[in-house]
Amino acid sequence: MTKSDPPGRGSERARNQLRRLEQSLLDLAVRRDGDRLRQLLSDDFLEFGSSGRVWTRKSIIDMLATETNFFPPAIEEFECTFLSEKVALVTYRTVRTDAKTGERLSSLRSSVWTRQNGEWRMRFHQGTRTG
Repeated sequence: MTKSDPPGRGSERARNQLRRLEQSLLDLAVRRDGDRLRQLLSDDFLEFGSSGRVWTRKSIIDMLATETNFFPPAIEEFECTFLSEKVALVTYRTVRTDAKTGERLSSLRSSVWTRQNGEWRMRFHQGTRTG
């Protein structure tokens, strides 16, 4: 953040970087790359999945390594609020179309990112299915 940035907004560069990082986690190649996921997820990562399941860093990396039925959704309504220089809250909606039914599936997403040793790492993520 720079002194000219409004409180909570952070730099545009950091916002764009966090959006790219969120988008990368929706890429099948990244999701299957345990080394890359270990770089992106903090050691104490925790997720409350849209299924209601609670995931740790190890359990999510193990699950994603064998994921077969994944269709990357689009990110909409992306927002990023900087809680401090080293902590950001990211919120957005993911939308995809069910290949079988044609139904539009939507989830609200929130992530907490922390800056550790100069790199952004996801500390927490939650997905909530919407109608």
